[in-house]
Amino acid sequence: MTDLTYVTPEMRAAQGAWGEARTAPPITATDIRRWAMATYYPNRPPRIYWDAEYAAATRWGGIIAPPDFNPFAWPVERPRGGSPGLAGRRPDGKPLTGMNGGQTDTYGAPMRPGDVISARSRLVDWWEREGRLGHTLYVRSEIEWRNQDDALVKTRLSIGIRY
Repeated sequence: MTDLTYVTPEMRAAQGAWGEARTAPPITATDIRRWAMATYYPNRPPRIYWDAEYAAATRWGGIIAPPDFNPFAWPVERPRGGSPGLAGRRPDGKPLTGMNGGQTDTYGAPMRPGDVISARSRLVDWWEREGRLGHTLYVRSEIEWRNQDDALVKTRLSIGIRY
């Protein structure tokens, strides 16, 4: 067993605490239509995403966005990301390598034109182990999106891998 750890005091202090929320610009029908056109290309997207007359007669009563729609996709300024306090270097001074270990999205209320989505994230937990690539840190994070009515829109649980 080794005493090596990539867990920092900042990570320990941040565990479970929600970070500051960021807010996307209001969603427009054009944003939704363009997203749907891009994601369904070369096929025509479902009418619920672009045809207001059709969408008004559905159970949703209007246009909704595809579940994977991202109102944060084109920010003017990119927030500096990463989990709080993640070590950027190994004890020998070499930088850590990172990769995506997967994610699970759960969807709630659909996004609609006029919605203003806020996102917040937190460091849930972590674990370390020795592996094929050496000492490895697995970090589980949660991101939560809510609309202007505080309705839950999406939750994402993701795992980041650092070695």
